Amino acid sequence: MKLFRLLALCLVVSTFFLPDAKAMPNSFADLAAEQADAVVNISTTQMVKGRRGMPPGFGFPPGSPFDQFFHGFSQNMPPQERHALGTGFIISSDGYVVTNNHVVEGATEVVVKLKDGKEYKAKVIGTDEKLDVGLLKIEAKGLHSVHFGDSDKLRVGDWVVAIGNPFGLEQTVTAGIVSAKGRVIGAGPYDSFIQTDAAINPGNSGGPLFNTKGEVVGINTAIYSRSGGNNGIGFAIPINMAETVFNELRETGHVTRARLGVYIGNVDKATMEALGLKNKYGALVRQVENGSAADKAGIKAGDVIISVDGHPIKKMNALPLLIASHRPGDSVELALIRNGKSINKQVTVEKMPETASAENKTHKSRIRLGLALSDLDAETAAALEARVKQGVVVKQVQKGSPAAVAGIDRGDVIFQLNRRPVANVKQFQKLLADSKDMEVLQLLLDRHGSTVFVVLRLPRTPEK
Repeated sequence: MKLFRLLALCLVVSTFFLPDAKAMPNSFADLAAEQADAVVNISTTQMVKGRRGMPPGFGFPPGSPFDQFFHGFSQNMPPQERHALGTGFIISSDGYVVTNNHVVEGATEVVVKLKDGKEYKAKVIGTDEKLDVGLLKIEAKGLHSVHFGDSDKLRVGDWVVAIGNPFGLEQTVTAGIVSAKGRVIGAGPYDSFIQTDAAINPGNSGGPLFNTKGEVVGINTAIYSRSGGNNGIGFAIPINMAETVFNELRETGHVTRARLGVYIGNVDKATMEALGLKNKYGALVRQVENGSAADKAGIKAGDVIISVDGHPIKKMNALPLLIASHRPGDSVELALIRNGKSINKQVTVEKMPETASAENKTHKSRIRLGLALSDLDAETAAALEARVKQGVVVKQVQKGSPAAVAGIDRGDVIFQLNRRPVANVKQFQKLLADSKDMEVLQLLLDRHGSTVFVVLRLPRTPEK
């Protein structure tokens, strides 16, 4: 027994002398106090079409005289204000503030509130929907701003701290560890999230994730939750990915990215055997767009791209990230495997077409079905592992909506409506407009490469 106790004690003591081990900090109080002034509360106002509903417990069968009376009574209701809260952080002393795109998207007014209670109306300088980043400006000087860390140096198990306004509770500090890196959750073509178990809840969106030095290493963006609250799985955008976006938004008000013009997939076991590959590394080129940068450079379907400018590609989602880090017109060197042989190709990357915001393109479908949609592009198809080449991507599903009841999820790709192909949001809206109120719709979805069939009943057309 004495020998066992001695051995156990040696094991316990030895853990404190491992050269790379970092003990849990005694307190995060100093960090929280030093960075509190740089974290802000963001409140937004949106004007939405008003509709007066029936009191709880009341309702009439469809088509009854009473139903028609109240339907007519609710018509022509004036627009109503909808308010939302989020978080942001100050990146320069002259008033530039970073938050998420989804915090300020579609807002008619944005107000930034500092820790000392001062409020400023903010101007939206620009947003990046694909990365979910927004840059604001307030007219103030001498502000306390954050310092950026190196998110690439984060290790799984490192301590991190989130400061934000969950559920409107201002200046809430939570701590946890980095649970994983490079997470792909289907939020967009540039998914590479930091996963953390630091408590993140609605209202934390856009807030900073700090390392133990008090440097920002991420932007808190999303959570995985079945209840809407914290389940210990939160996601943050790595600051190294976002910093170049801040600078471009500040200079031009928008983001211009590069593209190859290819549809890609992961290398699975069957592909590895068919192409004579030694491992599953790389991005399999499934299709090359005619006239694209890849087409001009001689990239072919069936090629496996294994590196960009010497940076290895272990999974396919690394390819869009590496290409997007370049500017249109840049020359990049691709290493690829074709017919079992390694070859290199120089490609002059091209400009990615700019698209309208999801809010503008999907307002009607959001109201009728509870969906926010955007057109499917090559990069998003690759990130979602979709097999289809055309369709509309589900960006958001309203809780309790017809789409939610039918089981449609964020990241699904709708490619068929009532057995008719759907190529883009515009076509989806046209097919939806041709459908009758209360009609049962048949949808085919691509869910990470699997086909899903759902039906839902189209609600009544909302009032104009």
